[in-house]
Amino acid sequence: MDPAVRALAQAHGIATEFWDWRGQHTEVAHDTVTAVLAALDVPAGSEQEAQDSLAALHRAHWTRTLPAFLVGRQGHSVTCWVHVTHGDAVDIRVDLEDGGRRDDLVQLENWTPPEHVDGRDIGEASFALPADLPLGYHTVRVWSGGQEASTTVVITPAFLGFPARTGDRRTWGVATQLYSVRSAQSWGVGDLTDLTDLAVWAGSGHGAGYVLVNPLHAAEPVAPMEPSPYLPTTRRFANPLYLRVERIPEFADLASGDRDAVLALRTDVHTRLDDLDRIDRDTAWTAKSAALRIVHAAGRTPGRDIAYAAFQHREGPGLQSFALWCALATVHGPDWAHWPAGLRHPGSPEVAAFAGEHADEVDFQRWLQWCLDEQLGAAQAAAVDAGMTLGIVHDLAVGVHPRGADAWSLQDSYAAGVSVGAPPDAFNQAGQDWAQPPWRPDRLAELGYAPFRELVATVLRHAGGVRVDHIIGLFRLWWIPAGHEPTQGTYVRYDHEAMIGILALEAHRAGALVVGEDLGTVEPWVRDFLRERGILGTSILWFEFEYGAGPDGGDRPLRPEWWREYCLASVTTHDLPPTAGYLAGEHVRLRHRLGLLTRTLEDELAADGAEREAWLQTLRERGAVPADGEVSVEDLVIGLHRYLTWTPSRLLCVSLTDAVGDPRTQNQPGTIDEYPNWRVPLSGPDGTPIGLEDVLTSRRAARLFDTVRG
Repeated sequence: MDPAVRALAQAHGIATEFWDWRGQHTEVAHDTVTAVLAALDVPAGSEQEAQDSLAALHRAHWTRTLPAFLVGRQGHSVTCWVHVTHGDAVDIRVDLEDGGRRDDLVQLENWTPPEHVDGRDIGEASFALPADLPLGYHTVRVWSGGQEASTTVVITPAFLGFPARTGDRRTWGVATQLYSVRSAQSWGVGDLTDLTDLAVWAGSGHGAGYVLVNPLHAAEPVAPMEPSPYLPTTRRFANPLYLRVERIPEFADLASGDRDAVLALRTDVHTRLDDLDRIDRDTAWTAKSAALRIVHAAGRTPGRDIAYAAFQHREGPGLQSFALWCALATVHGPDWAHWPAGLRHPGSPEVAAFAGEHADEVDFQRWLQWCLDEQLGAAQAAAVDAGMTLGIVHDLAVGVHPRGADAWSLQDSYAAGVSVGAPPDAFNQAGQDWAQPPWRPDRLAELGYAPFRELVATVLRHAGGVRVDHIIGLFRLWWIPAGHEPTQGTYVRYDHEAMIGILALEAHRAGALVVGEDLGTVEPWVRDFLRERGILGTSILWFEFEYGAGPDGGDRPLRPEWWREYCLASVTTHDLPPTAGYLAGEHVRLRHRLGLLTRTLEDELAADGAEREAWLQTLRERGAVPADGEVSVEDLVIGLHRYLTWTPSRLLCVSLTDAVGDPRTQNQPGTIDEYPNWRVPLSGPDGTPIGLEDVLTSRRAARLFDTVRG
């Protein structure tokens, strides 16, 4: 690789080599590196271009007065460099988030020679910010030579850990894909009232401390609606599909004709969807959105108007941008790349004109988010009132749809010509392309990480915690240039001190915990870093092995005493079949049918069978199941969860599918429409869909919960 290209890659956090999941050293292809550099607006297609880009990078550094962004931990000093005309005096202070100021910065020795750039000598000075700065977002201001400059400094918690209300006790909870949990009152898709009922049942009746839900991020406002909750149109705002129309206060005051129209829409949904063995979001949303428009048109009382205005003020421009995108999508379709040219950027005059012409539609979209905010708050309050120590734990997806609201309103913050995915690993040996645009690390810093701050704060507003899907993405992401296979990408690093620090700060302010999904290919030091910051990891029983430690040199299940304390421990996850399906080897056969295996079916079944046999033997030896004879699937599921209770893990998690004996996979990674991902309703052991009412009276669920509760 050209040395200049390699130097540019290093400067921009782009890997030119890495170790793969087999432990093999891999060199990244030259064209992959140059394509990723191009996505960052860094030309490197030729030797001269690379040299010119290096020179431009050097110049940009020295002509910048202050760093783009500073981050520190509470109790530790932060060093800030300042570039000014050589020999000029510097005045510097910190303006605090609460309105205070600090002038007691200490200048440090800095013997860096001055640089001659653009006809002047530029010197570098260094200052130590006070070590006792409070938590929060502050501003460093500098004056020199008649010029002023500023930058953001965030002071983050040194350690997050558990909220004080959990004490030192272990907490267990239930994980569910909310859309799949339908009741007789919901509109063909599980909703926030169903979530409330589920939380109250689990908390008051079985001592659960939380309910972990799939990402509730917003999808498209019109059909067809993306089924994957992990490919949302925005991560900041929620999906109105989860609203219960009848729980909106204005519904109670509807005129009789309007009320009858809403109830007729609900009846039609049940007629069309109750016997369907699929989650049909499009039919459900078409009816529900029509009902919501009726409620919205009915108006509000003066007091409710004041509350709505307060919500809009709190959410600021981000809410307006999202509502405007939804209105545009309603008129022109959800793919903004096919909109009229003047509407493709949020700052254009044409967009401003559209907002004025469609003010009622924009208001409807804003109002939906207000209703969601109220019902999310009600769900969390009911969960806590039912005795849950945490309540609702939300899920934060890795990224967003490339043609969605965030990619439109924040398009200057995303890299073009690349997508995010994952390199090959043991479970997805062909790699994965998630078709999501990555944030540009440089643009995030320039913006003071405002987009990330805002989305985390919004997700945590009514939550006892957040699970961060693929938390390794806050350290590095696998970027795949357009036209390349998932195997032909490379890693791009992010400022993990800033990303994890902001995550911890917002969680601290919300009184919430953070769980990082740290599965897959992970650099070992990353887990140490997360533990040091009080961020929980994730341990899935099927992946916890002592490799090469078996009596014949094979693998054996990781002894419970050796599991991590600071983690969420569960038997399965949404990217695997429920335990009943896993015990039958369904995950292997499904991947074979879909062409996702790189070994033969026989080899994969043999390896999988050996792992399951090792677990059965361990459960027998430990007394989790009878020492001999046949063991039923239900007893095996209970035995595996009993094993979790013997670990030191502070957070235990039971999948609702395991509680009711559901064998069917919710999602098969590496597929889109080859399998009905995210469209499988909650079902019983025979694969027949069941309603929430059946869950709340399930003897099987009660037995499993009693086991985990101890």
